[in-house]
Formats: sequence, structure tokens, C-alpha cells
Amino acid sequence: MREDTTMSTARRFLTLLPLALLSACHGAVLDPAGDIALQQRDIIYISTALMLLIIVPVMALIVVFAWRYRQSNKDATYDPHFDHSTALELVIWSAPLLIIICLGALTWWSTHLLDPFRPVNRVSAEKAVDPKVKPLVVQVVSLDWKWLFIYPEQGVATVNELVLPVDRPVKFDLTSTNMMNTFYAPTLAGMIYTMPGMRSTMHAVLNRPGTFEGMSANYSGAGFANMRFKLYGVDEGGFQGWVARVKASGPVLDTNRYLALEKPSEKVPALYFSGVDGDLFDRVFNRCVAPGTPCMKDVMRHDMQAGGTHPHDPRAGAGMPSGRNAPPHGQKPEGAIFKQGEEKGDGPNRTSPEAKEAPASRNTSQNLLPATPGLARAHAA
Repeated sequence: MREDTTMSTARRFLTLLPLALLSACHGAVLDPAGDIALQQRDIIYISTALMLLIIVPVMALIVVFAWRYRQSNKDATYDPHFDHSTALELVIWSAPLLIIICLGALTWWSTHLLDPFRPVNRVSAEKAVDPKVKPLVVQVVSLDWKWLFIYPEQGVATVNELVLPVDRPVKFDLTSTNMMNTFYAPTLAGMIYTMPGMRSTMHAVLNRPGTFEGMSANYSGAGFANMRFKLYGVDEGGFQGWVARVKASGPVLDTNRYLALEKPSEKVPALYFSGVDGDLFDRVFNRCVAPGTPCMKDVMRHDMQAGGTHPHDPRAGAGMPSGRNAPPHGQKPEGAIFKQGEEKGDGPNRTSPEAKEAPASRNTSQNLLPATPGLARAHAA
């Protein structure tokens, strides 16, 4: 009796376990608030339906075959010499092939249409973007372990709070400090990576007001689990009022405050800055916020001009150190292994053929192998 009770409890627990797991999912991906997220959700639905065209018939046929050809069914056809059916082969191979073609076409179409670098051309399926409306620019910096949002046109900045006007296209410029991360607001649009020294772009639009959540979708250390931000969708009047309130309170985000903010910290509440240095995002992107640090773009320009030519000069040797015999622009140089004598030129890494090497340095095995008893005496003999 006790065993029956235990088995019944176990079955009840296994039945409720999937429901408990599903209750932890808030379904943000399937409840979009932006047009890009809506189209991505539709792609999920279409892809799932296409795959179910194979999964459901296969699962059903397993039950049908098991029941029809059970041992007790004496009326079932038994043919031990069956080895081929052209009709069956056509069904087995053509159906999956057609589904793969459909999924491939859908992937190609959606990859180009929903490219994050491509500006949005509609607010929703029923409303196109007004060409007179200028997209809102938001500069995003992922730090350890928080999100910095800079509104360059409004001159304000926030930490872990993103406010967007409804039905207005938004252009995100994204970078990171010293760790790769992923900017992800599932109700707004897909995820996009942020990397140090690199600049990403994402276009999106929010269709309805509300309070949503964004996060980092790429593990980046101890504070990753709490690297989240609030996303608020408001109307245009509400957005302008929010900007005015931020401008009226909070300090200015200058270099010193940014360097303090850049230090790793966890569970950071929303912070507001009434002003921000105009070139702060560019200095973060070029990794030269700290005073005296050379900017990445300046270092690259110096390296490209090391040969005394402009980086856009199509002449031979552009960007090459002076004195090198470079091939015409766009052609592969000939390796030194195919040259002889003086054709190889001279350089700090080339040993002169007249230089005499010590016998010990020429015999590399003598340098690498440990000493063996009796070996020195044998060589001496």
C-alpha cells in the first residue's frame, strides 16, 4: 500500500514539474512590444510549424505501426522479404527536403530583412516610418556589471534604465569597456554583441507603452546574473518630461565620474546624470577615457602612416615601413624563400650569410637533449 502511495506521489510530481518550470518563464520573447521583436516571434512560430509537419506525423505513425503490427494482430501483413518501396522513399526524402528549402528561404529572407544595421522602415505592420521623424540615438556601453545609456542629443545619461518614446525609431550605438557582452531586450528586438574597441549598431522601435526588462545574454563574470536594466515605453510627452527631470537632478557624467563608474560593481540601482561629456562614447570606443591614454584611432593612423604615405594612398608601399620593397597595392608579395642573395634585401631579422655560427648553436640537438653519461667522452674520442 505504501509503495502504491509513493508511486502515485512520484507520478504527480513528474506531471507538475514541467508546469513549474514553465511558470518561471515570463514569455517576453512571445509577448513583443516592438515591431522587430514581433517579426522575430513570427519567425519562431513559422519555423516551429514547419518542423512540426515532420515531428507530428512521425510521432503518430509510431503509435499506428506499433498498434497495427503488434504480435497479437494476426491480420497484419507480414512480408519478411520487403526491402524497397519507391513511393515510400519519395515521401521519406521529399517532405524533409521541402521543409529544409522553406526554412533556408525563411532564414535568408529574415537575416536580410531584420539585419540590426538596417534602419527600420515601418513602425508596425499597419504604419510606415514618417521620413520627417528623426530616429532617437542612444549610445550603449556595457560595463562590469551594469549598462550605461547616453542620450547625446538630449545631453543626459542613465545607468540600468532605458526610456524610449513609443512609435519612434531608435538607433543604438553599442560598445563595451573590457568584456564582451550581449545587449538583449527581448520585447524590443534581438540580441547584439558589444565588444571592446568595436562599435555595433542596432535599429528598433517600440510599439506600446509599458515596463519591460533587458539583460546581458553573454556570461561576463561574477555579476552577470544581476546585469539587468529596466526598459520603459512612454509617449513623446512622457519622454520629454523624463528628460527634463533627469536634467534637473543628478551630477554631470565627466571623465572622473565615468572612471569611477567603470569599476566592477553588482546590483547597481538606476543612476541619472544631468549632463555628459560630448565625446565620452567615442573615447570609450577608442579606449582612451583615462587622461594621457592614446586613442585607438590615433594609434592606427600612426601605424598606417609609418611608411610615409597616407592610408588611402593607392600607391605601392602604402602603410609599409620605409625601405621595404612592397608589391603594387593589392598584390601578394613574393616570399624570401624564392629569392637569392642580395634579392632578399636586409633587415633586423635577417642573418648575414657571411656570419659564422658557433658549432654548438648549429647543433640544436646538442642544446635540447639532456647530458647523457659517457656521451661527452665518446665525442671527445
